[in-house]
Amino acid sequence: MGEFAGKVALVTGGASGIGKATAWRLAGGGARVVICGRRADAVAAAVAEGTSAGLALAGRPADVTVGDDMERLVAFAAERFGGLDILVNNAGIQFVSPVGSFPVGKWNDIIAINLSSAFHTIRAALPGMVEHGWGRIVNIASAHALVASPFKAAYVAAKHGLAGLTKSVALEVAEMGVTVNAIAPGYVETPLVRGQIADTAKARGISEGEVVRDVMLQAQPTRKLVTIDQVADLALYLCSDSAAAITGAVLPIDGGWTAR
Repeated sequence: MGEFAGKVALVTGGASGIGKATAWRLAGGGARVVICGRRADAVAAAVAEGTSAGLALAGRPADVTVGDDMERLVAFAAERFGGLDILVNNAGIQFVSPVGSFPVGKWNDIIAINLSSAFHTIRAALPGMVEHGWGRIVNIASAHALVASPFKAAYVAAKHGLAGLTKSVALEVAEMGVTVNAIAPGYVETPLVRGQIADTAKARGISEGEVVRDVMLQAQPTRKLVTIDQVADLALYLCSDSAAAITGAVLPIDGGWTAR
């Protein structure tokens, strides 16, 4: 029996990257885990891969920009496995552009996916956690929840908002057995970051190699990208009983970026 035996978890954006790695670790620790993603085929493939490895996984396609979809997702997790104890808000997108030409639709999508979706899942999941006197909410934010970069107005605004949401909800439930924390990764080698390299190269008029060397790794004093597994391991710790005294925190895992 693992540390999370008997627990039920929901991971948004759980079909790839940080979300998938976190879902796998929670399931490996005994939790029953629901993952979601916008693409039904990707969710189905991830669930099939996990279940073939003996993990207790279920999946549901969901559009995280739609509040009702997020509420239905939380309800599905509770109905499928009998409750919801752990929520990991990981879904996110990025778009890089000067603010003067930033597409309004991209702004709306980034705020909806990176910030509002977490509000909707937290709002739906929290009452059950409070009722049971135990819960863990982990929001995957970014170093951009703590500092800013040019050409990323929507992303920086959303991640700063996610940090504020984390702190506010943590204070509301501080005496109720529920912790609420955010992880603030630096540049992690994920599909999102790989896409961001190309977008940043275009926005700044430099090569993709220069983006990695002079923008991303320059920001991180270790001169190394953070790994998906390192972020997932921190998420797993925050979901554990050992982390019961940590709440309202925005924890950098950024190679020293925000220490400057």
